[in-house]
Amino acid sequence: MRKIVVTEFLSLDGVMEGPGPDHDFKLAGWTMAYGSPEIGKYKYDELFASDAQLLGRVTYQGFAVAWPGRKDEQGFADKMNGMAKYVVSTTLQSVEWNNSSLIQAHVVQEIERLKGLPGQDILVAGSASLVQTLMDHNLVDEYHLLVYPVVLGSGKRLFKDGSKAALKLVESRAFGSGVVLLRYQPA
Repeated sequence: MRKIVVTEFLSLDGVMEGPGPDHDFKLAGWTMAYGSPEIGKYKYDELFASDAQLLGRVTYQGFAVAWPGRKDEQGFADKMNGMAKYVVSTTLQSVEWNNSSLIQAHVVQEIERLKGLPGQDILVAGSASLVQTLMDHNLVDEYHLLVYPVVLGSGKRLFKDGSKAALKLVESRAFGSGVVLLRYQPA
């Protein structure tokens, strides 16, 4: 069975999308100062351990604008553009980015079906509302949280008020830039 892996950039106070103009689909402004080759390698390895992405509408629309024209020597952009993308939305009528499919109804059942197919991990980046739905239905198998040494004070949080979860830490790693990886699985 495939795993659903939620991968997020978070501030120390749990914000995944800060307020203001820097929460577009580039790396958020608050993450830029902490980028490093070792974080890049971690994200590369994470992407190449997966063969599909599960995305909410807003994240999909940002990625679909940002990725199709990109190229790099390591093949990251080719992987992003070539892998299967499942987009959860009740408002989109079509999805144009290469290898994208739309999930408009029976979301939980469709995601359970995708998990049951053979293959590698299914990555979920951003997509706050979708992630909260996945958490509500116990569909997340692993969290990859890159925690940045900043406090934003407000913004969209990964764990909304009232969220409850028992998690088991399976890996922690500090990067030289001060970013910390926390990898959790449901307890």
